[in-house]
Amino acid sequence: MNVPYVPDPSLDLVMERVVDVPPDLVWLAWTSPAHLRQWFCPRPWTTAECDVDLRPGGMFRTVLAGPAGERHQHLACYLEVVPGARLVWTTLLEPGFRPSPRQDTSGVPHFTAVITIEPHGTGTKYRAVAMHRTPDGRAAHDAMGFHDGWGSAFSQLVEAATGWSRTH
Repeated sequence: MNVPYVPDPSLDLVMERVVDVPPDLVWLAWTSPAHLRQWFCPRPWTTAECDVDLRPGGMFRTVLAGPAGERHQHLACYLEVVPGARLVWTTLLEPGFRPSPRQDTSGVPHFTAVITIEPHGTGTKYRAVAMHRTPDGRAAHDAMGFHDGWGSAFSQLVEAATGWSRTH
């Protein structure tokens, strides 16, 4: 039974967009390392490395590289994979559903992400939710620029996917 999730404004950050990109290309952007590396973090940062083991318990790992040589690894575990429609992953667990013993080196508090992709006309209704354990974690992630960062990255996804639609 699929129970709709209702965000908790004291714990969750939400970004929603409707874009003129087909859902299959938004899915490809999130699930293909070669495509994900093109858009995943706001410029001038880049995604230097990416591993996607697209199954519950599988690894979602990125290494973000900054313009001054900074490197931040993010390691997460997929909890749910609904092809073409929904991805859920968390930094609270490592691959194989093992509890994460570490803090993220970038300062981002641990969170669980819910990415939903729905057809909307010829485009896509996209929703990203970052769920936090505490209001302080939510506030810290928000203060780090969640909306600007995730929004900029998603705009880069749209830009890149527009090119893919012409070449794929």
